[in-house]
Amino acid sequence: MTDCGCDKAKAELEEFLHRELSEQDLRDVQEHLDGCVDCSSEHLVGLTLTQKVQRACQEKAPEELRASILASLGS
Repeated sequence: MTDCGCDKAKAELEEFLHRELSEQDLRDVQEHLDGCVDCSSEHLVGLTLTQKVQRACQEKAPEELRASILASLGS
C-alpha cells in the first residue's frame, strides 16, 4: 500500500464515500485518511452529509400531500 496524497484523496473523496473505487484505490485513500487530519475532516463532513441525505430520502410525504400531487398529475 502507498499513501496516495491529499490531491488524490480529495479528488476521489466522493467515490470513496460511495465505495465506487477499485479495492486498491479504496485502501490507498483509507490509508491516507488514517494519517491526514485535513483530509479526514473533509471525509467526516462528506460522510455526515451523505448520511443526512440518505435519511431525508427515506422520509415519506404525508398521505394528504401525496394524494394532492397525484391528483394534480392525473389532470
